[in-house]
Amino acid sequence: MIGDLPIGTPVAFEAAYGWGWLVELLEDYGYKPHLVHPLQCKAIASARLKNDKVDAATLGQLLRADLLPEAWIAPLDVRQQRALLRHRFQLVRLRTLLRNRIHAVLADLGHTRPTGGCFTGPGRVWLAGLPLPDASRHVVDDLLAVMDALQPPIGVLDKELAALARGDPRTTALMRLPGIGTLTALAIVAEVGDISRFPSARNLASWAGLTPTVRNSDRTVHHGHISKQGSPWLRWIMCEAAQTAKRHPLFAPGYQDMTRRRGKKIATTAVARKLLTHAYHVLREVHDPQATSHHKPGVHRFTQTATHSG
Repeated sequence: MIGDLPIGTPVAFEAAYGWGWLVELLEDYGYKPHLVHPLQCKAIASARLKNDKVDAATLGQLLRADLLPEAWIAPLDVRQQRALLRHRFQLVRLRTLLRNRIHAVLADLGHTRPTGGCFTGPGRVWLAGLPLPDASRHVVDDLLAVMDALQPPIGVLDKELAALARGDPRTTALMRLPGIGTLTALAIVAEVGDISRFPSARNLASWAGLTPTVRNSDRTVHHGHISKQGSPWLRWIMCEAAQTAKRHPLFAPGYQDMTRRRGKKIATTAVARKLLTHAYHVLREVHDPQATSHHKPGVHRFTQTATHSG
């Protein structure tokens, strides 16, 4: 049936688990895919009768009326770069989980970690000679073996990603910002994709889920916590970068003031949003220097003079 439609026919489908193959299939047949934003398609979410046939009819009506809330379909090369970076981050998270389990075993037996940690050269020697009960030793040795097995693929990924960074002027420009190193810059580039699809820095921050929720009632406006709706990977990487950036003179005064008023967690999130704002203008300037140089001159001067601290 899919091959019976005329070439160029628009096809709408909901964003769901594993949608990438469907995009490739539709494009191979010559159709124009439209990815539906799941949170904005209220016509489906609020329907009383919900099944695949009804949902498909609703999507067709919205598409015909040009009212379809669409999500951006990243090109294959961008999706592949995202996959590579996310894989690397997940491997490191797994390694951290294993380390924390070893720390928990040692703490349960009353052992304190040596200076420099358990996983340096001297730390591993100390750990090997530590008198542990048989079961605990078995657990620690197994966890160390899995950690050691993770190191080679992480090392290979680091080399591949470093090569990607050297060939991309966007990552070089981003690495001039405080708190942003090679992997962070690559992650921002991959998650954001085409920066021109965001009309403003606030729009990008909203897409990353770093803007507060707003509730209006008559003349009263209530600002809540950040929405956390959007790209969880971009939000996470910006909050990680903010841990370093908050100590930089560009962000430290605002961070300290916000910490006194709202606490460290909210202050760090505020730094993450400000850092993403700077990243937005850097990416816009790389994308089109003439069109963006008058928008944020302070950011341009900063990126020209700052040294990499991420």
